[in-house]
Amino acid sequence: MKFPRTTQAASVLASMLVSGLAFAQNEPSEPVRWQLNMTPGVTSTAANAYTAHMIMLWICVVIGIIVFGAMAYAIIKFRHAKGAKPDTDFTHSTKLELIWTIIPILILVGSAWPATKMVIAQYGASQNTEKDEMVIKVTGYQWMWRYEYVGEGVDFISRLDRKSDELRQSAASSQSDIAAHRSYLRDVDKPLVIPADTRIRFVITADDVIHSWWVPALGWKQDAIPGIINDAWTKVATPGTYRGVCAELCGKDHGFMPIVVKVLPKAEYQAWLAEQKAAAAPAPAVEPAPAPAATEVPTEAATAPAAEPAAAPAA
Repeated sequence: MKFPRTTQAASVLASMLVSGLAFAQNEPSEPVRWQLNMTPGVTSTAANAYTAHMIMLWICVVIGIIVFGAMAYAIIKFRHAKGAKPDTDFTHSTKLELIWTIIPILILVGSAWPATKMVIAQYGASQNTEKDEMVIKVTGYQWMWRYEYVGEGVDFISRLDRKSDELRQSAASSQSDIAAHRSYLRDVDKPLVIPADTRIRFVITADDVIHSWWVPALGWKQDAIPGIINDAWTKVATPGTYRGVCAELCGKDHGFMPIVVKVLPKAEYQAWLAEQKAAAAPAPAVEPAPAPAATEVPTEAATAPAAEPAAAPAA
């Protein structure tokens, strides 16, 4: 008995899994299928978020082991079948009430302390505008992003790449075609290019509705609201390509306005910036050629010999 649909689905799933693993190897900040944990990210903000997450995870693991271990022990050891009877002196103990009230308070304080330090480090540093080395203005539109390099004269629109757009709108697109395009719905025609090891300030707004600019590897997201300027900062040490999405429902094509940030070494970034400036520069005005000097054409009157004066009449 043959199962063509099952076989086809299995082959598509396998190809997507292989494609995803290869994609993650080339772009280590990208999540992979069946991943169980967060990615550490590539900025200090992302590292702080990952550290806070791991602290809370292990606290929860320890609490879970203790609580469920005590439950399992009580259920087995003091079950009714063995004739166990409740000890009212134990369950109504004032000391016990104090213990299981004070311990959670200590856990919360112990968790809040490092988390608060990390939040202060992020927002406290964001207020220090003196160290910003460049500023990029991000504007959200339905359904694309506009990037303006403040003071550099570079300004462009970034939207979903043409191949993904064709695949999503074509009724003839198959699952294998989509699986073959490894960055389906996650690539753009013009990525945002920034230099590595450079403190960059982002000023973020929107032109029509509320959007949200989010690249997980950078460790933060910021709402883009019409009429309001929000800001954030980042400094990426590792060159690479980092992807994100609009994280605010902004209309029917909300899922089709990805974000791609390409981080280059400083020398390569300067070369890219020079190319963009040259492309954006207006063509030099061509001065009209000087008109040729006018040539005087001799007339018959000018070329005719001068007439002799008439003789004076006789006296």
